[in-house]
Amino acid sequence: MKQDCNSGKENCTKGNGIKEGMDAAVRNGAAKQSIADQIRGGLIVSCQALETEPLYSSYIMGRMAYAAMEGGAAGIRANTPQDIREIKKNVSLPVIGLYKAVYEDSEIYITPTLREVDALMEVCPEIIAMDATDRLRPGGRSLEDFFAEVKEKYPEMLFMADCSTYEDALRAQELGFDFAGTTLRGYTKATEGIPIPDYDLLQKMSKTLEIPVIAEGGIWERDQLKRVFACGIHAAVIGTAITRPRDITRRFVKAIQEE
Repeated sequence: MKQDCNSGKENCTKGNGIKEGMDAAVRNGAAKQSIADQIRGGLIVSCQALETEPLYSSYIMGRMAYAAMEGGAAGIRANTPQDIREIKKNVSLPVIGLYKAVYEDSEIYITPTLREVDALMEVCPEIIAMDATDRLRPGGRSLEDFFAEVKEKYPEMLFMADCSTYEDALRAQELGFDFAGTTLRGYTKATEGIPIPDYDLLQKMSKTLEIPVIAEGGIWERDQLKRVFACGIHAAVIGTAITRPRDITRRFVKAIQEE
């Protein structure tokens, strides 16, 4: 059965008109704030596995998310509608959903088109994440053009901007994103080679942006996690260091080989 992710949306021209519209806005604002509060000061665990990885399985991602919840995670970040559907069967935590898809005419692969957004809305993640860099999307579309269409179609949804620079984050705030993350820092041509976590960037974003900042990328150690929170962030995402045993094993093996 299809879920209605926009069930809280009200039409101000129906019923009691302006009053009902105002009441709906208040309810929607409260719901959004509740989700932000649930992840505030917490750890979001990214449970993802691509087709080339040993743990590629929606069932496994569901169990991984359940283990993260039992460990105290405040939220889950997940890829594809299939994985998100399975994860929601296992956990009651807020889910940041994304949909990775490769298009020949664009470098963007994190929720690149409306097709992926529509598919994610079928499974109702609490937040949808998408690439918010200045690169062109499939079909040569700008972020400004694309996100305006997304917001018009899904005005009540929460959106996370996956950014690579401060300028990306500032533009995302101006466009109406609800969260800004450092997901793509070090993963674009313009930021390749920059050490992550980038504490200076996190501190600047946290001090100057009005929307909550989510640290993501390069967090492997407990001290790193403590340091990103000291920058004033809202929440942090850790993926590989928790949920990719192949990469974790390689890291330990490499330590032996370096002796």
